[in-house]
Amino acid sequence: MKRICVFAGSNTGVRDEYRSAAEELGRTLVTRGVGLVYGGARVGLMGVLADTVLAANGHVTGVMPEALVAKEVAHNGLSDLRVVSSMHERKALMADLADGFMALPGGWGTWEEFFEIITWAQLGMHSKPCGLLNVQGYFTPLLAAVGHSMAEGFVRQEYRAMIAVESSAAALLDRMAEYLPPKVEKWIDRKST
Repeated sequence: MKRICVFAGSNTGVRDEYRSAAEELGRTLVTRGVGLVYGGARVGLMGVLADTVLAANGHVTGVMPEALVAKEVAHNGLSDLRVVSSMHERKALMADLADGFMALPGGWGTWEEFFEIITWAQLGMHSKPCGLLNVQGYFTPLLAAVGHSMAEGFVRQEYRAMIAVESSAAALLDRMAEYLPPKVEKWIDRKST
């Protein structure tokens, strides 16, 4: 993986461990020569992650809609800031730029972005690895909901393998590097959306 897209909170959360995990991930990406693609913000875990990668001389590509740039939440010190017209365009460009996807703790936006990219994998629109950095068990309740959905027949058992879950950045990146996508019928391609 040359570049990984990380979805993360625009807040830092209530636990110091969330900030520490973002810093650890940033250092690990640079050590492994992996560039960061993310939402382009200077705030929250997004900003912590970008600052850590930049401080270690890594490459950071931010992608942000014009409306958020106008609200002055864009990070001004990035290696590359791509300004787009909409959130939809933002997610499509981040997906094109990345070789894999990961989520740090975050709220609605983080969950939505991660589950959209998993949905794209399920539909056969990409076969890139996806992972959750489960800091202090943050994603455990969400994974329980995924398990419940599988038990109730809404998510196929084989699709659970599309989500790698680890509590350390190094372990998660290792799992993602070894990812073999399940055989998925291609329902749609990106040009059809």
